[in-house]
Amino acid sequence: MIYNDICVFCASTEKVKPEFLEAAECLGRAIAKAGKRIIYGGGKVGLMGHLADKALEANGIVRGIIPKFLMGLELGHSDIAELIEVEDMHAREAMMMKEADAIIVLPGGIGTFSELLQAITWNRLNQISAPIIIINTNNYFDPIIKMLDSAIEENFLRAEFRPIWQAVNSVDEALGLIGAEIDDPCPQSQSI
Repeated sequence: MIYNDICVFCASTEKVKPEFLEAAECLGRAIAKAGKRIIYGGGKVGLMGHLADKALEANGIVRGIIPKFLMGLELGHSDIAELIEVEDMHAREAMMMKEADAIIVLPGGIGTFSELLQAITWNRLNQISAPIIIINTNNYFDPIIKMLDSAIEENFLRAEFRPIWQAVNSVDEALGLIGAEIDDPCPQSQSI
């Protein structure tokens, strides 16, 4: 499978440990250097902004999809060439996921959790086929991964659906899963 359009779900906050922002920067730079397109939430702040900024610095192709109400709050990234306004959060998620060949999830808050679980649900229901890769920076996603595993153990989710998502510990591992291995994707820190 060729993965060219990579949807990235992540936080819109800057008030986090530097490792989380660095992971977003590394992923953005690496996807751009691999010649793949990023599809993301269109924001200029937080992990979203860092992801897009580093992709743009590496001459990457970035497509933002943002609800109109967030544009009204001046949160849209004005430097990306393609920023699409949609009616609401549901339309944003649907467009991002349906255009994606693969979905990568970086740490985030309740919005990112919702997007991750929505992607798993849609994949499970054959509405999308994109693999879902969770980058578990600093073991951030351990509780959600444990909950998903518990859903399988307690028969709320059939074991055959476990391959829908994969959790990895680094940007490098995620890049390998989408065929975007490049030399030295995170030059400042290999521990991301």
